[in-house]
Amino acid sequence: MHADEVPVATETVRALVDDQFPQWRALPVRRLETAGTVNAVFRLGDALALRFPRRPEAPEVLRARLLAEADAARRIARVSTVPTPLPVALGEPGRRFPMPWTVQTWLPGETAEEVDPAESEAFATDLAGLITALRTADTRGETFTGEGRGGDLRDHDAAVDEYLGRSGELLDVPRMRRMWAAFRELPRTDPDVMTHGDLIPGNVLVRRTGAGVRLAGLLDTGGFAPADPALELVSAWHLLADRPRAVLRAALAVDDLQWERGRAWAFVQAVGLVEYYLRANPAMSRLGSRTLERLVAVG
Repeated sequence: MHADEVPVATETVRALVDDQFPQWRALPVRRLETAGTVNAVFRLGDALALRFPRRPEAPEVLRARLLAEADAARRIARVSTVPTPLPVALGEPGRRFPMPWTVQTWLPGETAEEVDPAESEAFATDLAGLITALRTADTRGETFTGEGRGGDLRDHDAAVDEYLGRSGELLDVPRMRRMWAAFRELPRTDPDVMTHGDLIPGNVLVRRTGAGVRLAGLLDTGGFAPADPALELVSAWHLLADRPRAVLRAALAVDDLQWERGRAWAFVQAVGLVEYYLRANPAMSRLGSRTLERLVAVG
């Protein structure tokens, strides 16, 4: 999936578990084929998931990040309206894998990649309730760290320019550049709030009911941190069609400026997916294209 990806085979995972967590030697290990871009994921028995970072990082730096992510996962679990995975253990570098890795609880269910909730107003209402709950969490005096999305839109100028420079055969690049020229100038007055930060289909679990698709769980919670509240509004474009999107906006009582910044953050994320994952992860590339189509459709 990445040019510098660190491979990890099922046999390697089996050996690491047996060496470091002998209490789980009897549990079967099974690799999962997911569209996730950060971790390779394995099942351990019925109740646990193993996550192995895909890209190389210094072990001491990665260990500190994984411990911070575990803390974030515990924090989000306390306020989330739906189940979230919980950290169980931290694995260490070992046989044929040079970095720390994590063990967490397994959440059963189907993702919004597998069951599309785009037309479900009930799902949109559930999603609004989740976002509202996450925003109420205590920031503990913390603010945006300066890394990733959720700070100043203009910090992404270089990245957007690079993405568009590689996408000439895939996107209407002149139109995309005009959109970004407007998005990057959007002002911000809202203070940071706690955000999941990556509300894309692969991180959302759903369930089918007689009333339609409903929200059932939330994955990849280690990024729970303060950021622009508009960052969570990427979900309106990644996950919802027109009418449910309007339901989400009304439930959140979002003003025009914050709504437009949400469009801008969705643009930043989507434009980076189309070309980068075109061959390595087609599902992510298609997500980027669909989100951009939805953004273009409203002007």
